[in-house]
Amino acid sequence: MSTQTVSLNVGITKAFPCSYLADHEEQLIMLIEPQINAQHFYPTLLANGFRRSGDQVYRPHCAHCQACQSLRISIKQFKKSRSQRRLFNKNKKFRIEISEVAKTQYFNLYQRYINQIHSDGPMFPASTDQYEGFIKSTWNKTLFIEIYDQDKLISVSVTDQVNSKKNQAWSAFYCFYDPDYRDYSLGKFAVLSQLKLAKEFDIDWLYLGYYIENCQKMNYKTQFNPHQRFIDGQWLNFN
Repeated sequence: MSTQTVSLNVGITKAFPCSYLADHEEQLIMLIEPQINAQHFYPTLLANGFRRSGDQVYRPHCAHCQACQSLRISIKQFKKSRSQRRLFNKNKKFRIEISEVAKTQYFNLYQRYINQIHSDGPMFPASTDQYEGFIKSTWNKTLFIEIYDQDKLISVSVTDQVNSKKNQAWSAFYCFYDPDYRDYSLGKFAVLSQLKLAKEFDIDWLYLGYYIENCQKMNYKTQFNPHQRFIDGQWLNFN
């Protein structure tokens, strides 16, 4: 039995201020020519700690920091906690739909979300060019999981479909929601909704991007259990 080895060209960025940890710098490994290589190899890259942004595929590669840990949830093993069951019941009045195309009304929701909730972040102020360059991908198949309050769109989860011979996976790429609905914990509810839909679609894994222990905005990800984190080149179990 032989194992095929494939070499992919990558580059390393210069160090720049970290988006998540104050007084830190970050560097990224970037896949060269993602339009050619990413679609075929993204399942393997995702399972090795990579992530996409627009068409680009990257992984943190910082000289003195390994804080970023990819996190994924086994759909079959996941169990809601008591607080998650309460949240799901609280929001059961909302309607969930799936779109295979990005709708024009998404940007207004995205703009309000960035400008009101993440005005201290690198994506502020939101613009159409920044939005399209970040969300859209020419090589990737994406689902848009919408949450409605009656006929009002209040949340969109951009969810990448990542299929291989071994596993069917979804990657929770980004979620944005109506700031007026902060009391409904729509970020957490969006993950619960993705997990529910993933089970219905017989998906194996839901990837939640990077978890960083000392970044408060990332801490909610460890509330979905059991889960795995990619540390020192291997996936470790956490409950």
